[in-house]
Amino acid sequence: MSAEAAPAPVTSFVSGARREIRQRLHKHGAVLLRGFDIGGVDGFEGVVRTVAGAPLAYAERSSPRSTIKGQVYTSTDYPPSEEIFLHNENSYQATWPMMLFFHCMQPPATLGATPLADVRQVYRSIDPAVREACAARGWMVVRNFTPGFGVPWQQAFNTDDRTAVETYCARNGVEVEWIGRQGLRTRARREAVHRHPVTNELVWFNHLAFWHVTTLAAEVCAGLRQMFDESNLPTNTYYGDGQPVPDDVVAHLRDCYRMAQRRFDWQLDDVLIVDNMLAAHGREPFTGARRIAVAMAEPWSGGSAVTA
Repeated sequence: MSAEAAPAPVTSFVSGARREIRQRLHKHGAVLLRGFDIGGVDGFEGVVRTVAGAPLAYAERSSPRSTIKGQVYTSTDYPPSEEIFLHNENSYQATWPMMLFFHCMQPPATLGATPLADVRQVYRSIDPAVREACAARGWMVVRNFTPGFGVPWQQAFNTDDRTAVETYCARNGVEVEWIGRQGLRTRARREAVHRHPVTNELVWFNHLAFWHVTTLAAEVCAGLRQMFDESNLPTNTYYGDGQPVPDDVVAHLRDCYRMAQRRFDWQLDDVLIVDNMLAAHGREPFTGARRIAVAMAEPWSGGSAVTA
């Protein structure tokens, strides 16, 4: 959706187009607003509030992010040379945002797109035997918070109080195991297939492929497997009963995401709105001073899981 003439204030447009935006989201999974006067971070937050209500805090973190203002964050602080594979935000949690918002504050010099993949299409393209096994068994993520590898547990849970971590995890279906003086291991079993609460469509909604060790760059995967035994990998995924997911199954899942992937080049002041249960998103490597703000809204606590 684009401004018809000179850049118009985005909040006035969104106020009148909210219903149409949400209809398009349910059909396409994402909507791009282009050519509007966004009005900086405050204007971007105004879009979030108009379309979906108050933005959410970033809890149970999996990637390094910096706060820009309030509940508006940098999209990720990972090095620009690294790809971030397609995923649905916080699908490893008991509660996740239904809506994601991205604002291009500075386009990259090259690449740096936020590719999207329709997870209805991903679901349909998965081998039925794989799909049914995952629906029946669910999936599990195991995170080892080891000093020097990934996000520290204090940053992931926004606290250095172990009791607060245990309370949060007990409330959200996460098993906690403290390892020595500084380490933490968590396990969470989630469902792999859900129904969208509005469209009622089946969606492939999980982090199974994203967090499997083989989705990392080949040399990184090999290095981690040499450094750690399976149970101590910084992050890895399994079937919901704790059994390993074969590497070739995860490779097949990645192929299904890739086949569904679409991309566009960012332009200054673009705003991308994503239905988080209909579209997965990622990040291309890039050059230049790329700066994308992100906000999340509309918490959803499940009730849409599908089991075989």
